[in-house]
Amino acid sequence: MNASVRLAALVLALASAPALAGPAVLLSPALGRPGGVTLQGRVLAETPHGSTALSRNLRSLAARNWKGAKVEVSFQGTVATVTSGEDGNFQVTLQPSEGRSFPPGRHSARASVTGTAATAPVEILADPTPFLVISDFDDTLAISEVTQPEKLVTNALLRDEETQKAVPGMPGFYGCLGTSAKAPPGFALVSGSPVQFLPRVGGFLDRHRFPEGFGLYLRDFGPRSLSDYKQPIIRSLLERFPQPVVLVGDSGEKDPEVYAQIREEFPGRVRAIYIRDAGNTANAARFQDMVLFKEASTAALHAVEAGLARRECVTAAFPPAAPRAEQGKP
Repeated sequence: MNASVRLAALVLALASAPALAGPAVLLSPALGRPGGVTLQGRVLAETPHGSTALSRNLRSLAARNWKGAKVEVSFQGTVATVTSGEDGNFQVTLQPSEGRSFPPGRHSARASVTGTAATAPVEILADPTPFLVISDFDDTLAISEVTQPEKLVTNALLRDEETQKAVPGMPGFYGCLGTSAKAPPGFALVSGSPVQFLPRVGGFLDRHRFPEGFGLYLRDFGPRSLSDYKQPIIRSLLERFPQPVVLVGDSGEKDPEVYAQIREEFPGRVRAIYIRDAGNTANAARFQDMVLFKEASTAALHAVEAGLARRECVTAAFPPAAPRAEQGKP
């Protein structure tokens, strides 16, 4: 029996295994403004569990959604109750009471249903925040090898936040973005990774020391979200936040086309587009007026010249390579 057959058999066994735990709430880390924040998440009928990365990943994807759950969502003293939909999803916009505003900085939101609750960080962006970074995840920040099906399955199912590798240099690049260390940009991750992987994606960002404060906007995975799932989320972010944006993605799938579309729809709002070379780069027209890079240092140096990153930070994160000694000399 070859490896793919064994993996398929294990997938079926784990996906059909009975649940052993009670319900779970997934609450997405979010970005907000002093005047309001939109929170979203999903309610699962059972908590995914497993002793290996494969079992945890599969049971996360196979967990049943809880339709009709009453979800109490609270943030900074503002509370609302919403009902989860057909796929277990819920979304609510909370606003501060009259005469108040949400204080800029990092705070915690809470969502609860009968028997369980979850918290998630919320980054309230002050109006002077210089810009918003909207980033892809797979093959932009994390090595997923989406264009190679066998390797994609390995990275998606057999790895987790502890074992999936980061794209070299990207934590340093992101950490240097901003006009000063005291004025960082906001970060929003808009990804095709399924919403059930929220804990995994958040853990990955923490483990690899990406900047804190990411809002996570993952895909509601299903047949209706196979394409065009990023544009509505990015449009919503640009409509809610007044700052200019920097878009970062990769060439493996459709990021260049999606970002070009957004740039056309929102003239003057996109400061720069950075595309990591992950293959499929033969057609140069895909990357018109974009920065196509193989090494994160290339993107970082361009960002310095564009006024989007701090020179001293980039120099420290990407020191020049030491010259090699001449052959025959010590």
